[in-house]
Formats: sequence, structure tokens, C-alpha cells
Amino acid sequence: MTTELATTILSEFDLLRLGQLAIDAGAEIMRVYEGEFDVQIKGDQSPLTQADLASHAVIAHGLAQGFGHISVVSEEDAASHNAPEGETGPFFLVDPLDGTKEFINRRPDFTVNIALIENQRPTYGIIYAPVRKALYIGDVVAGVAYRIETETLNGLTLADFAPLKVRAAPQSLAAVCSLSHNSPETEAYLDLYGVAERVAIGSSLKFCLVAEGQADLYPRLGPTMEWDTAAGDAILTAAGGKVLSRDGAPLIYAKPRFFNPEFFAQGDIAFKVPN
Repeated sequence: MTTELATTILSEFDLLRLGQLAIDAGAEIMRVYEGEFDVQIKGDQSPLTQADLASHAVIAHGLAQGFGHISVVSEEDAASHNAPEGETGPFFLVDPLDGTKEFINRRPDFTVNIALIENQRPTYGIIYAPVRKALYIGDVVAGVAYRIETETLNGLTLADFAPLKVRAAPQSLAAVCSLSHNSPETEAYLDLYGVAERVAIGSSLKFCLVAEGQADLYPRLGPTMEWDTAAGDAILTAAGGKVLSRDGAPLIYAKPRFFNPEFFAQGDIAFKVPN
């Protein structure tokens, strides 16, 4: 395996185009969110709605039009999951609707996730939260991350975005936890750091809270899929944080079945191995 930095360089125009694509997908999600919709259960027992499929269609079309030379792996395209293990890329890794349970329960914490993977690491990440109208962009190659609240990027440049940076570790740490997947093991891990504050929120927004200095730690001791984490990983890494495996090395991608056993997302704090 390799974790060398990317050789694919996305321009400001490319990043803004990807950001607008996420916003456009978010608009399709909101059309479903504001009406009545059906919920199906997929083979892996995860929920699926028309919003997942509508967002996927927008992103797949947009990536084909603007970045047709780069392959795409999307949660909602089962055929794309056959990409070879250890693929060095580049390829886009997409979760058209992260936080479907939040969406179904009319909570505002769902997101659109788009990441570019190269040499088994995310090098660029886009997250858009449609209800919050918050767009995050992470450029690991340049080492910069951004946030803006908007429904369109027409006429905007990256200079209009607020830069993101993880905060220096305070005396009293704060952690973000999953609304749906917290566990006694997670609580025990937070106790290793003496975490005083816990913020529960859904979807990839947990990475964003650490990236913008509202929290210091987000451990996930249960399984996830790579499309759940890639965009947030890029944004947090670009903001000066890190997303690690149990061995303390950066989380890698293009693993078998795009499966993450566990990970530890952190700001400016030292890594501690779980018991």
C-alpha cells in the first residue's frame, strides 16, 4: 500500500465546480425532504429514499460531464463497488446522502459527500449540508480548508469562504459523537482523554466540527464505509487535523469492500490507543 500525496491537482475552478455540484445535489434532496417520500431497506439493512437516488443522479451526471476521465465509486451505484482493492486512483468516492436516518427523521444533519482519492488517501473533499446551507471544502494538497453558507457559488471565489483550522487543544476537551452509533466502548475511549463535553450530531458534520475548532475528537469504534468518511477526512486533514487507524497511521482507502473497521478523527491532540 502507499499513502504518497496526490499528483492530481484540482484548480480553484474545479473545487468550486465540485462545490456547486454538491449544492445542486442538495437541492434535489430538499425537494424530497419537503414532501412525502417512501423508505426502502437495502440488502445491508440501511435505508434508501428517493433523495439518495436523486442526489446520486445529479452527482454522477456532473462528474461525468466535468471530470469524465476520473472514475467514480458511489454508495448508490453497486456496480462501482467492484473497483479493485488497493486502487491508487485517482477516483471519486461519493456518498450522495450521508445521514439518511437523520433525513428520514427530519433532523437537519444530513450531508452530500464527494471526495477525490489518490494513492489510497483523500486529497480533496466536499461536504454540503442542505438544511444548514453550509458548504465545506478541503484541499489536502494545498493544506487549506474552507466553509461558507450559501445556496449558490455563482460569482463567488474561494476568497469569499472562511478558512478552517483545528483549535489548539484546550484544557478541557470536547468530543463529537454519533446520534445513532454511540457505545460503551466509545465512552470508555473518551474517558482516556478526560473529555468534559460531548456533542451529538449526525453524518459527516462531525468531521467538520473538529475541523472548524468546535471539538477536538471524534472516535468511531464501530464499522463504517469509506464513502462515509473520505470527504470529512480530507476537510479535517486540510484543516490541520488527522484521521487515524488503530495503529496510529492515517486511515487508508480502497480497502476490501470499501470497509472501515474503525477510525479516530482528531484535532490538535496526541493519539491514544484504545484499550
